[in-house]
Amino acid sequence: FNENNNFMIKLNKQQLIEQVQNPFLKKNLPRIQIGDSLKIGVKIIEGNKERTQFYEGTIIAKKNFSISLAITVRKALQSTGVERILLLHSPKVDTLTILKSSKVCRSKLYYLRNLNGKASRLKQQF
Repeated sequence: FNENNNFMIKLNKQQLIEQVQNPFLKKNLPRIQIGDSLKIGVKIIEGNKERTQFYEGTIIAKKNFSISLAITVRKALQSTGVERILLLHSPKVDTLTILKSSKVCRSKLYYLRNLNGKASRLKQQF
């Protein structure tokens, strides 16, 4: 009886967490995968003005799920790699468009950090 009761309490906690998180989940996110090239609009507040700054790059990692889903986006800028970790369900992420999808066989593309130029290209998936 005691073990069953603990299970029910744990189940109720999970349902409570889901009920709290659901209003904050974005419903219109496209299905993204590792290796996709994205254009992400991030809201930036400067003084009392708000604008959208676009960040373009390739997804090299995806972590967690649900409301804490985070992606690592990498782009090469003047032969220097720039990475940014973004929470997808954050109110700071405004738009998300997939430019192209790539065919990869790994869940993390950290090996792209050691490559530069044409060597860091990925095979396109049609």
